[in-house]
Amino acid sequence: MAICVEDRISNFPDHIRCHILSFLPIKEAVRTSIISTKWRYLFASISTVVFDTYLLCGLTHRNVGSFKNFVDRLLKFPGQLSLDCFRLRADEIASWNDGDHDFDVSGWICGAVCRGVKEIDLYLDNFCHTLPALLFTCHSLLTLTLTAKDSKIIEVPSEVCLRNLKTLCITNSVLVGDSLNRLISNCHVLEDLAFDECSVADAREVNIQIPSLKSLVLDFFFPAGDSNYVVVINAPNLVYFRYDSVRVEGYSLSNMKSLEKAEICIWFDSSNYETSATHLFQGICNVRSLWLNIHEVIPLTIRIPIFHNLIEFEFYGRENLLVEFLHCTPNLKTLTVKFQVVAETQRKVLHMEVPSCLSLHFKEIKILNFKRDRRMFEMISYFWDNAMVLEKLMIRIKSLSETQQSIVFNQLLQLPKSSKKCQVVIF
Repeated sequence: MAICVEDRISNFPDHIRCHILSFLPIKEAVRTSIISTKWRYLFASISTVVFDTYLLCGLTHRNVGSFKNFVDRLLKFPGQLSLDCFRLRADEIASWNDGDHDFDVSGWICGAVCRGVKEIDLYLDNFCHTLPALLFTCHSLLTLTLTAKDSKIIEVPSEVCLRNLKTLCITNSVLVGDSLNRLISNCHVLEDLAFDECSVADAREVNIQIPSLKSLVLDFFFPAGDSNYVVVINAPNLVYFRYDSVRVEGYSLSNMKSLEKAEICIWFDSSNYETSATHLFQGICNVRSLWLNIHEVIPLTIRIPIFHNLIEFEFYGRENLLVEFLHCTPNLKTLTVKFQVVAETQRKVLHMEVPSCLSLHFKEIKILNFKRDRRMFEMISYFWDNAMVLEKLMIRIKSLSETQQSIVFNQLLQLPKSSKKCQVVIF
């Protein structure tokens, strides 16, 4: 028979509950029913501690002291909890160290590390301290996720050893070249590594040589004109690779035979690095699926390797470069395109030799940015007339009214096509 006990204390204001919690033994405070729904969510498991925006933004000057007292006792006092996960996700806190709060975030992190934590997830807007050195020697840590927008946590200590870390994700952070390479080289069993929207300073080489690595994201931006660095990657078990940055001085990508999917977004800000771009494409030429976004400001004369295994290709760029790529993808079956249509290149493209993959293997073509003009119809006609085994042509024309879509559909059906069983899909 279930017994229902009335919880009279849960209706108390937060500052009173905080005050009561500060006097209770830690395990009892975590388990007790006086924790409101908001607090009960934070301590749903005794092995997981989560501080989120919902809680921290609700603190006032009346209860912040009791809250800090409670957290200090939870994380810093000996003989208390053994943690699996410590999560600090408060993206609306203006500052962690202002006069109103002055949270001891570094102390909390050290407390979690000393309790054998396996996962740490930190969102530190305007954090004006470097991360504690103890974090970078945590042998129990398996996953580290860090977002550090407008924070000064750019230095990694000289003594780094994250020997069991498998997932490292850093977002919106400023990274110094020496610190970056020191951190990477001391994570020997990493499987997932991501630097997302990070700024790199004083880097001459980004060196990633990790045999266990399976997923790699390099989304970097650099100070203007500071792209004379080299990317070195040696990852024989890498399956997924995303690179988003300006084209740099050099690429050395080796042992990437396990690569299955790559997403490449490169900005051509100089005419000096065309050889390096060729090396980048050579390093990923084993992929089966490729997403490619090329921002051109110069004519390209790069040498494109043969992508023998490529089956799926998503391309954002100019149509002349696309056709050049198609000549290097003999087994391609699925193509998704978003054109940067340029009038003066159109006639040249339509008179180039037809790629063999277009004639013999194409099953599906998807066009994402249809415009109702002559050049777009000519490009579609080029595909349709030469794709002899095409099964589906998909065209996105959401900007048009239903009547206009119907007109476009009928116009498309009148174009000559080699494949008699091709289906047209407007979406």
